[in-house]
Order: sequence, then structure tokens, then C-alpha cells
Amino acid sequence: MIKEDKENAFEMLFLHSKPVKMLVALKQDDIINATHVSKSVNCTYSHTVKVLEMFKDYGLVKFDKKGRIKVVKLTDIGTDIAHDFEGIRRKFVKIKVPEKEASEKSKK
Repeated sequence: MIKEDKENAFEMLFLHSKPVKMLVALKQDDIINATHVSKSVNCTYSHTVKVLEMFKDYGLVKFDKKGRIKVVKLTDIGTDIAHDFEGIRRKFVKIKVPEKEASEKSKK
């Protein structure tokens, strides 16, 4: 994969809400496999598996087989990035968005 394609793939992956939610959800102890991830972010199982495979390619998660269950765990870098996304989300929540009425009054 050439560098430009890799950068575009990265942007396409992390500029969508579901992959970010999946990465952050994996920080929870009760999220152990793809089914848990898909249910926690309200996403289809097939899409979840596709995104998790991309995460694996980037080194953000690893899969461990325990019996019939394929356990998904964040790597150290995956944990760092998930933590960063949580911080970004907290910052956006703190931003005050003007109410609709206030913006309509200023237009008059």
C-alpha cells in the first residue's frame, strides 16, 4: 500500500463515528469480542468485524483465541488512541453551542 492510500484509509476510518466508538468501547472490561463491540455501538456484526480487522492492520487491536471465542484486546497504542479520542470528545462537549433562537435573533 502506498503512503497516500494508507493516509486516505486512516482518514476514512477515523472520521466516522462508529469506528471511533468501537475503539473507545474496547477500553471497557466487559467488551471482549466482536459481538459485544457491535452491540455496544449499535452496529452490524459484519461491519464491526471489518473495522476490527482494519484496527488489527494498524496495530490497534490484537485477537486472542480462547476456546470458541475470539477475544479482542487493545494494544498499548490502541489504548493510547482510544484515550485521546475520549479526551477530544470531552473537549467538544465543553464547547457551548449557541441555541437556535439566539442565532435567529442575531440574523434580524
